[in-house]
Amino acid sequence: MSVEVTKLPSGLTVITDTMPHLQTAALGVWAGVGGRDEKPNEHGISHLLEHMAFKGTTRRTSREIVEEIEAVGGDLNAGTSTETTAYYARVMKADVPLALDVLSDILANPSFVPDELEREKSVIVQEIGAAQDTPDDVVFEHLNELCYPDQPMGRSLLGTAKTLQSFNRDMLRGYLSTHYRGPDMVVAAAGAIDHHQVVDEAARRFASFDGTPAPKPEPAMFGKGGSRVVHRELEQAHLTLALEGVPQTDQSLFSLQVFTNVLGGGMSSRLFQEVREKRGLCYSIYAFHAPYIDTGFFGLYTGTDPGDAPEMMEVIVDVINEAVETLTESEIARAKAQMKAGLLMALESCSSRAEQLARHILAYGRPLAVEELVARIDAVSVETAQDAARALLSRSRPAVVALGSGRGLDTAVAFAEGLTKSKAKERLH
Repeated sequence: MSVEVTKLPSGLTVITDTMPHLQTAALGVWAGVGGRDEKPNEHGISHLLEHMAFKGTTRRTSREIVEEIEAVGGDLNAGTSTETTAYYARVMKADVPLALDVLSDILANPSFVPDELEREKSVIVQEIGAAQDTPDDVVFEHLNELCYPDQPMGRSLLGTAKTLQSFNRDMLRGYLSTHYRGPDMVVAAAGAIDHHQVVDEAARRFASFDGTPAPKPEPAMFGKGGSRVVHRELEQAHLTLALEGVPQTDQSLFSLQVFTNVLGGGMSSRLFQEVREKRGLCYSIYAFHAPYIDTGFFGLYTGTDPGDAPEMMEVIVDVINEAVETLTESEIARAKAQMKAGLLMALESCSSRAEQLARHILAYGRPLAVEELVARIDAVSVETAQDAARALLSRSRPAVVALGSGRGLDTAVAFAEGLTKSKAKERLH
Protein backbone atom coordinates (compact mmCIF):
# COMPACT_ATOMS: atom_id res chain seq x y z
CA MET A 1 0.00 0.00 0.00
CA SER A 2 1.35 3.45 -0.92
CA VAL A 3 -0.07 5.10 2.21
CA GLU A 4 2.48 5.50 4.99
CA VAL A 5 1.93 6.90 8.49
CA THR A 6 4.46 8.11 11.04
CA LYS A 7 3.68 9.58 14.44
CA LEU A 8 6.36 12.00 15.63
CA PRO A 9 7.48 12.32 19.28
CA SER A 10 5.51 15.60 19.45
CA GLY A 11 2.32 13.65 18.77
CA LEU A 12 1.94 15.13 15.29
CA THR A 13 0.98 12.59 12.61
CA VAL A 14 2.57 12.55 9.17
CA ILE A 15 0.64 10.66 6.49
CA THR A 16 1.51 10.41 2.80
CA ASP A 17 0.31 8.67 -0.33
CA THR A 18 2.94 8.42 -3.04
CA MET A 19 1.66 8.66 -6.62
CA PRO A 20 4.72 7.91 -8.80
CA HIS A 21 3.02 8.93 -12.05
CA LEU A 22 2.65 12.55 -10.89
CA GLN A 23 5.15 15.39 -11.05
CA THR A 24 3.35 17.57 -8.51
CA ALA A 25 2.46 17.23 -4.86
CA ALA A 26 -0.30 18.49 -2.60
CA LEU A 27 0.51 18.89 1.07
CA GLY A 28 -0.82 20.67 4.06
CA VAL A 29 -1.29 20.95 7.78
CA TRP A 30 -4.69 20.08 9.26
CA ALA A 31 -5.42 21.12 12.83
CA GLY A 32 -8.37 19.68 14.74
CA VAL A 33 -9.72 23.08 15.71
CA GLY A 34 -12.52 25.16 14.24
CA GLY A 35 -15.56 27.24 15.03
CA ARG A 36 -16.95 24.84 17.62
CA ASP A 37 -13.86 25.27 19.82
CA GLU A 38 -14.47 28.97 20.36
CA LYS A 39 -15.71 30.52 23.57
CA PRO A 40 -18.32 33.30 23.24
CA ASN A 41 -15.64 35.99 23.42
CA GLU A 42 -13.62 34.14 20.77
CA HIS A 43 -16.37 34.00 18.14
CA GLY A 44 -14.63 34.20 14.76
CA ILE A 45 -11.07 33.86 16.03
CA SER A 46 -10.38 30.53 14.26
CA HIS A 47 -11.16 32.13 10.90
CA LEU A 48 -9.20 35.30 11.71
CA LEU A 49 -6.19 33.23 12.76
CA GLU A 50 -6.32 31.39 9.43
CA HIS A 51 -6.32 34.74 7.60
CA MET A 52 -3.48 36.15 9.71
CA ALA A 53 -1.25 33.14 9.04
CA PHE A 54 -0.51 34.62 5.60
CA LYS A 55 0.09 38.16 6.84
CA GLY A 56 3.72 37.80 7.78
CA THR A 57 6.10 35.88 10.01
CA THR A 58 9.32 36.73 11.82
CA ARG A 59 11.13 35.49 8.67
CA ARG A 60 8.86 36.57 5.81
CA THR A 61 6.57 39.45 4.96
CA SER A 62 3.08 38.69 3.68
CA ARG A 63 4.26 39.42 0.15
CA GLU A 64 7.30 37.17 0.46
CA ILE A 65 5.11 34.27 1.61
CA VAL A 66 3.08 34.23 -1.59
CA GLU A 67 5.96 35.24 -3.87
CA GLU A 68 8.16 32.34 -2.78
CA ILE A 69 5.45 29.80 -3.55
CA GLU A 70 4.29 31.44 -6.77
CA ALA A 71 7.89 31.85 -7.97
CA VAL A 72 8.05 28.06 -8.32
CA GLY A 73 4.60 27.84 -9.92
CA GLY A 74 2.83 26.71 -6.77
CA ASP A 75 -0.20 27.98 -4.91
CA LEU A 76 -1.07 28.39 -1.26
CA ASN A 77 -4.43 28.51 0.49
CA ALA A 78 -6.29 27.76 3.71
CA GLY A 79 -9.76 27.11 5.03
CA THR A 80 -11.68 27.03 8.32
CA SER A 81 -14.57 24.72 9.11
CA THR A 82 -16.59 23.73 12.16
CA GLU A 83 -14.01 21.22 13.43
CA THR A 84 -10.82 21.74 11.42
CA THR A 85 -8.53 24.40 10.01
CA ALA A 86 -6.30 23.57 7.06
CA TYR A 87 -3.28 25.26 5.46
CA TYR A 88 -2.17 23.69 2.20
CA ALA A 89 -0.04 24.07 -0.90
CA ARG A 90 0.34 22.53 -4.35
CA VAL A 91 3.88 22.50 -5.77
CA MET A 92 6.24 20.65 -8.09
CA LYS A 93 8.05 17.61 -6.71
CA ALA A 94 11.33 19.45 -6.10
CA ASP A 95 9.61 22.19 -4.10
CA VAL A 96 8.04 20.05 -1.36
CA PRO A 97 10.68 21.16 1.20
CA LEU A 98 9.96 24.81 0.38
CA ALA A 99 6.22 24.30 0.85
CA LEU A 100 6.76 22.61 4.22
CA ASP A 101 9.08 25.43 5.24
CA VAL A 102 6.49 28.08 4.38
CA LEU A 103 3.61 26.17 6.01
CA SER A 104 5.56 25.63 9.22
CA ASP A 105 6.76 29.23 9.23
CA ILE A 106 3.27 30.74 9.04
CA LEU A 107 2.11 28.59 11.96
CA ALA A 108 5.21 28.54 14.17
CA ASN A 109 6.38 32.13 13.66
CA PRO A 110 3.44 34.43 12.89
CA SER A 111 4.22 38.08 13.52
CA PHE A 112 0.63 39.34 13.98
CA VAL A 113 1.72 42.88 13.10
CA PRO A 114 -0.95 45.23 14.54
CA ASP A 115 -1.45 47.16 11.28
CA GLU A 116 -1.90 43.91 9.34
CA LEU A 117 -4.29 42.64 11.99
CA GLU A 118 -6.51 45.73 11.72
CA ARG A 119 -6.53 45.50 7.94
CA GLU A 120 -7.50 41.84 8.01
CA LYS A 121 -10.31 42.53 10.46
CA SER A 122 -11.68 45.00 7.94
CA VAL A 123 -11.37 42.40 5.17
CA ILE A 124 -13.42 39.92 7.20
CA VAL A 125 -16.03 42.57 8.00
CA GLN A 126 -16.40 42.93 4.22
CA GLU A 127 -16.68 39.14 3.98
CA ILE A 128 -19.46 39.20 6.59
CA GLY A 129 -21.24 41.87 4.56
CA ALA A 130 -20.94 39.77 1.40
CA ALA A 131 -22.41 36.78 3.22
CA GLN A 132 -25.33 38.88 4.41
CA ASP A 133 -26.01 39.77 0.77
CA THR A 134 -26.14 36.07 -0.15
CA PRO A 135 -29.56 34.62 0.77
CA ASP A 136 -28.50 30.98 0.87
CA ASP A 137 -25.70 31.90 3.30
CA VAL A 138 -28.12 33.85 5.48
CA VAL A 139 -30.75 31.11 5.62
CA PHE A 140 -28.19 28.50 6.69
CA GLU A 141 -26.84 30.82 9.40
CA HIS A 142 -30.33 30.98 10.86
CA LEU A 143 -30.76 27.23 10.48
CA ASN A 144 -27.50 26.46 12.31
CA GLU A 145 -28.53 28.82 15.10
CA LEU A 146 -31.88 27.06 15.40
CA CYS A 147 -30.28 23.60 15.40
CA TYR A 148 -27.52 24.42 17.90
CA PRO A 149 -28.86 27.23 20.10
CA ASP A 150 -26.42 28.99 22.43
CA GLN A 151 -23.56 26.79 21.20
CA PRO A 152 -20.43 27.46 19.12
CA MET A 153 -21.75 25.17 16.36
CA GLY A 154 -24.73 27.46 15.96
CA ARG A 155 -22.64 30.54 15.27
CA SER A 156 -21.19 31.77 11.99
CA LEU A 157 -17.53 30.93 11.40
CA LEU A 158 -16.90 34.53 10.39
CA GLY A 159 -17.70 36.07 13.75
CA THR A 160 -19.22 39.54 14.01
CA ALA A 161 -17.85 43.04 13.58
CA LYS A 162 -18.04 43.44 17.36
CA THR A 163 -16.14 40.26 18.26
CA LEU A 164 -13.53 40.91 15.58
CA GLN A 165 -12.75 44.33 16.99
CA SER A 166 -12.06 42.79 20.41
CA PHE A 167 -9.26 40.52 19.14
CA ASN A 168 -5.62 41.49 19.55
CA ARG A 169 -2.31 39.78 18.90
CA ASP A 170 -2.15 38.36 22.45
CA MET A 171 -5.53 36.65 22.01
CA LEU A 172 -4.40 35.20 18.69
CA ARG A 173 -1.17 33.89 20.20
CA GLY A 174 -3.05 32.41 23.14
CA TYR A 175 -5.60 30.68 20.90
CA LEU A 176 -2.82 29.32 18.66
CA SER A 177 -0.85 28.03 21.65
CA THR A 178 -3.91 26.40 23.22
CA HIS A 179 -5.39 24.66 20.19
CA TYR A 180 -2.53 23.99 17.76
CA ARG A 181 -0.91 21.03 19.53
CA GLY A 182 1.02 18.14 18.01
CA PRO A 183 -1.46 15.40 19.02
CA ASP A 184 -4.26 17.31 17.25
CA MET A 185 -2.37 18.11 14.04
CA VAL A 186 -1.72 16.19 10.83
CA VAL A 187 0.76 16.84 8.05
CA ALA A 188 -0.68 15.12 4.98
CA ALA A 189 0.82 14.89 1.52
CA ALA A 190 -0.01 13.09 -1.71
CA GLY A 191 1.46 12.95 -5.20
CA ALA A 192 5.18 13.17 -6.02
CA ILE A 193 6.14 12.57 -2.42
CA ASP A 194 8.89 10.75 -0.56
CA HIS A 195 7.49 9.77 2.84
CA HIS A 196 10.81 9.79 4.68
CA GLN A 197 11.67 13.23 3.32
CA VAL A 198 8.32 14.62 4.50
CA VAL A 199 8.77 13.01 7.93
CA ASP A 200 12.27 14.46 8.33
CA GLU A 201 11.16 17.92 7.24
CA ALA A 202 8.06 17.85 9.46
CA ALA A 203 9.97 16.61 12.51
CA ARG A 204 12.40 19.49 12.17
CA ARG A 205 10.03 22.26 11.18
CA PHE A 206 7.06 21.46 13.43
CA ALA A 207 9.04 20.55 16.54
CA SER A 208 7.54 23.42 18.53
CA PHE A 209 4.04 21.92 18.26
CA ASP A 210 4.20 19.42 21.07
CA GLY A 211 2.71 18.88 24.49
CA THR A 212 -0.61 17.58 25.66
CA PRO A 213 -3.67 17.45 23.39
CA ALA A 214 -5.80 20.56 23.03
CA PRO A 215 -8.96 20.87 25.17
CA LYS A 216 -12.01 19.13 23.73
CA PRO A 217 -14.96 21.23 22.58
CA GLU A 218 -18.22 21.10 24.47
CA PRO A 219 -20.55 18.29 23.35
CA ALA A 220 -23.00 19.27 20.63
CA MET A 221 -26.67 19.31 21.59
CA PHE A 222 -29.13 19.38 18.70
CA GLY A 223 -31.97 21.74 19.60
CA LYS A 224 -35.68 21.14 19.96
CA GLY A 225 -36.41 21.99 16.35
CA GLY A 226 -39.11 24.45 15.49
CA SER A 227 -39.37 27.06 12.79
CA ARG A 228 -38.26 30.56 11.96
CA VAL A 229 -39.40 32.93 9.23
CA VAL A 230 -36.96 35.67 8.27
CA HIS A 231 -38.67 38.40 6.28
CA ARG A 232 -36.62 40.02 3.56
CA GLU A 233 -37.61 41.47 0.19
CA LEU A 234 -36.28 38.86 -2.23
CA GLU A 235 -37.37 37.43 -5.55
CA GLN A 236 -37.30 33.89 -4.17
CA ALA A 237 -38.26 32.18 -0.95
CA HIS A 238 -35.32 30.19 0.41
CA LEU A 239 -36.42 27.13 2.38
CA THR A 240 -34.22 24.94 4.58
CA LEU A 241 -34.93 21.97 6.80
CA ALA A 242 -32.66 20.09 9.18
CA LEU A 243 -32.74 16.98 11.37
CA GLU A 244 -30.18 15.54 13.74
CA GLY A 245 -27.94 13.14 11.86
CA VAL A 246 -25.25 10.74 13.07
CA PRO A 247 -21.57 11.17 14.02
CA GLN A 248 -18.62 10.29 11.80
CA THR A 249 -18.05 6.94 13.52
CA ASP A 250 -21.68 5.79 13.68
CA GLN A 251 -22.30 2.38 12.16
CA SER A 252 -25.32 3.65 10.22
CA LEU A 253 -23.41 6.53 8.59
CA PHE A 254 -23.08 4.99 5.14
CA SER A 255 -26.69 3.81 5.11
CA LEU A 256 -27.85 7.32 5.96
CA GLN A 257 -25.57 8.81 3.31
CA VAL A 258 -27.06 6.47 0.71
CA PHE A 259 -30.61 7.42 1.73
CA THR A 260 -29.67 11.09 1.54
CA ASN A 261 -28.33 10.61 -2.00
CA VAL A 262 -31.51 8.81 -3.08
CA LEU A 263 -33.56 11.63 -1.62
CA GLY A 264 -31.68 14.69 -2.89
CA GLY A 265 -28.18 13.85 -4.07
CA GLY A 266 -28.41 14.47 -7.80
CA MET A 267 -30.57 14.96 -10.86
CA SER A 268 -31.98 11.44 -10.55
CA SER A 269 -32.92 11.94 -6.90
CA ARG A 270 -36.54 11.81 -5.80
CA LEU A 271 -36.71 15.44 -4.77
CA PHE A 272 -35.16 16.74 -7.99
CA GLN A 273 -37.41 14.60 -10.16
CA GLU A 274 -40.62 15.40 -8.29
CA VAL A 275 -40.11 19.05 -7.41
CA ARG A 276 -38.20 20.37 -10.42
CA GLU A 277 -38.79 17.99 -13.30
CA LYS A 278 -42.46 17.13 -12.72
CA ARG A 279 -43.76 20.27 -11.01
CA GLY A 280 -41.32 23.01 -12.07
CA LEU A 281 -41.34 24.51 -8.58
CA CYS A 282 -37.64 25.33 -8.33
CA TYR A 283 -34.29 25.57 -10.05
CA SER A 284 -32.24 23.98 -7.27
CA ILE A 285 -33.06 21.47 -4.56
CA TYR A 286 -30.69 19.17 -2.70
CA ALA A 287 -30.20 17.22 0.52
CA PHE A 288 -26.96 16.45 2.36
CA HIS A 289 -25.63 14.91 5.55
CA ALA A 290 -22.61 16.39 7.37
CA PRO A 291 -21.15 14.11 10.06
CA TYR A 292 -19.15 15.57 12.96
CA ILE A 293 -17.22 14.01 15.84
CA ASP A 294 -20.24 13.64 18.12
CA THR A 295 -23.29 14.56 16.03
CA GLY A 296 -24.52 14.87 12.49
CA PHE A 297 -26.49 17.39 10.46
CA PHE A 298 -29.02 16.35 7.84
CA GLY A 299 -29.99 19.34 5.75
CA LEU A 300 -32.19 20.20 2.80
CA TYR A 301 -32.31 23.40 0.74
CA THR A 302 -34.43 24.79 -2.06
CA GLY A 303 -35.47 28.13 -3.47
CA THR A 304 -38.87 28.83 -5.01
CA ASP A 305 -41.38 31.53 -5.80
CA PRO A 306 -42.86 32.82 -2.50
CA GLY A 307 -46.34 31.94 -3.69
CA ASP A 308 -45.25 28.33 -4.26
CA ALA A 309 -43.54 27.94 -0.88
CA PRO A 310 -46.46 26.13 0.87
CA GLU A 311 -46.85 23.63 -1.97
CA MET A 312 -43.09 23.16 -2.11
CA MET A 313 -42.79 22.27 1.56
CA GLU A 314 -45.82 20.02 1.46
CA VAL A 315 -44.33 18.11 -1.47
CA ILE A 316 -40.95 17.86 0.27
CA VAL A 317 -42.52 16.32 3.37
CA ASP A 318 -44.51 13.87 1.27
CA VAL A 319 -41.47 12.84 -0.78
CA ILE A 320 -39.34 12.24 2.32
CA ASN A 321 -42.02 10.19 4.04
CA GLU A 322 -42.70 8.15 0.93
CA ALA A 323 -39.00 7.57 0.26
CA VAL A 324 -38.53 6.03 3.71
CA GLU A 325 -41.04 3.30 2.96
CA THR A 326 -40.63 2.75 -0.77
CA LEU A 327 -36.88 2.70 -1.44
CA THR A 328 -36.01 0.41 -4.32
CA GLU A 329 -33.03 -1.77 -5.09
CA SER A 330 -32.26 0.24 -8.21
CA GLU A 331 -32.23 3.53 -6.29
CA ILE A 332 -29.90 2.10 -3.67
CA ALA A 333 -27.61 0.68 -6.35
CA ARG A 334 -27.50 4.03 -8.15
CA ALA A 335 -26.71 5.97 -4.96
CA LYS A 336 -23.97 3.49 -4.02
CA ALA A 337 -22.44 3.80 -7.48
CA GLN A 338 -22.40 7.59 -7.12
CA MET A 339 -20.68 7.36 -3.74
CA LYS A 340 -18.06 4.89 -4.97
CA ALA A 341 -17.38 6.94 -8.08
CA GLY A 342 -16.92 10.07 -5.99
CA LEU A 343 -14.55 8.22 -3.67
CA LEU A 344 -12.47 6.77 -6.50
CA MET A 345 -12.42 9.99 -8.51
CA ALA A 346 -11.02 11.78 -5.47
CA LEU A 347 -8.07 9.37 -5.53
CA GLU A 348 -7.08 10.80 -8.91
CA SER A 349 -6.53 14.25 -7.37
CA CYS A 350 -3.54 14.58 -5.06
CA SER A 351 -5.19 17.56 -3.35
CA SER A 352 -8.36 15.60 -2.60
CA ARG A 353 -6.32 12.61 -1.50
CA ALA A 354 -4.21 14.61 0.97
CA GLU A 355 -7.33 16.15 2.48
CA GLN A 356 -9.06 12.76 2.70
CA LEU A 357 -6.10 11.23 4.53
CA ALA A 358 -5.88 14.11 7.00
CA ARG A 359 -9.59 13.91 7.77
CA HIS A 360 -9.35 10.15 8.32
CA ILE A 361 -6.60 10.63 10.89
CA LEU A 362 -8.53 13.33 12.73
CA ALA A 363 -11.82 11.38 12.68
CA TYR A 364 -10.71 7.75 13.03
CA GLY A 365 -7.09 7.91 14.15
CA ARG A 366 -6.04 5.89 11.08
CA PRO A 367 -6.41 5.97 7.30
CA LEU A 368 -9.28 3.92 5.98
CA ALA A 369 -8.28 1.81 2.99
CA VAL A 370 -10.23 2.34 -0.20
CA GLU A 371 -11.27 -1.31 -0.07
CA GLU A 372 -12.69 -0.80 3.41
CA LEU A 373 -14.69 2.24 2.34
CA VAL A 374 -16.02 0.49 -0.75
CA ALA A 375 -16.99 -2.53 1.36
CA ARG A 376 -18.94 -0.30 3.75
CA ILE A 377 -20.79 1.26 0.84
CA ASP A 378 -21.47 -2.15 -0.71
CA ALA A 379 -22.88 -3.37 2.62
CA VAL A 380 -25.74 -0.86 2.47
CA SER A 381 -29.07 -2.46 1.57
CA VAL A 382 -32.63 -1.27 1.17
CA GLU A 383 -33.31 -2.44 4.71
CA THR A 384 -30.32 -0.68 6.33
CA ALA A 385 -31.07 2.53 4.43
CA GLN A 386 -34.71 2.41 5.57
CA ASP A 387 -33.63 1.79 9.17
CA ALA A 388 -31.27 4.78 9.00
CA ALA A 389 -34.02 6.95 7.51
CA ARG A 390 -36.58 5.97 10.14
CA ALA A 391 -34.06 6.65 12.88
CA LEU A 392 -33.40 10.06 11.30
CA LEU A 393 -37.07 10.98 11.47
CA SER A 394 -37.43 9.78 15.06
CA ARG A 395 -34.27 11.37 16.44
CA SER A 396 -35.38 15.00 16.48
CA ARG A 397 -38.08 17.43 15.50
CA PRO A 398 -37.30 19.21 12.26
CA ALA A 399 -35.76 22.67 12.33
CA VAL A 400 -37.12 24.80 9.48
CA VAL A 401 -36.14 28.26 8.30
CA ALA A 402 -37.74 30.26 5.50
CA LEU A 403 -36.17 33.45 4.16
CA GLY A 404 -38.02 35.84 1.88
CA SER A 405 -41.28 37.75 1.60
CA GLY A 406 -44.95 36.90 1.28
CA ARG A 407 -47.59 35.32 3.48
CA GLY A 408 -46.88 31.82 2.26
CA LEU A 409 -43.71 31.38 4.29
CA ASP A 410 -45.53 30.83 7.60
CA THR A 411 -47.73 28.23 5.98
CA ALA A 412 -44.71 26.57 4.40
CA VAL A 413 -42.80 26.10 7.65
CA ALA A 414 -45.94 24.78 9.34
CA PHE A 415 -46.11 21.95 6.80
CA ALA A 416 -42.67 20.76 7.90
CA GLU A 417 -44.09 19.74 11.28
CA GLY A 418 -45.78 16.89 9.44
CA LEU A 419 -42.43 15.31 8.72
CA THR A 420 -41.95 13.64 12.09
CA LYS A 421 -45.66 13.15 12.76
CA SER A 422 -45.89 10.77 9.84
CA LYS A 423 -46.85 7.14 9.55
CA ALA A 424 -43.21 6.45 8.89
CA LYS A 425 -42.41 7.46 12.44
CA GLU A 426 -45.37 5.58 13.85
CA ARG A 427 -44.05 2.36 12.34
CA LEU A 428 -41.07 2.57 14.68
CA HIS A 429 -43.34 1.72 17.60
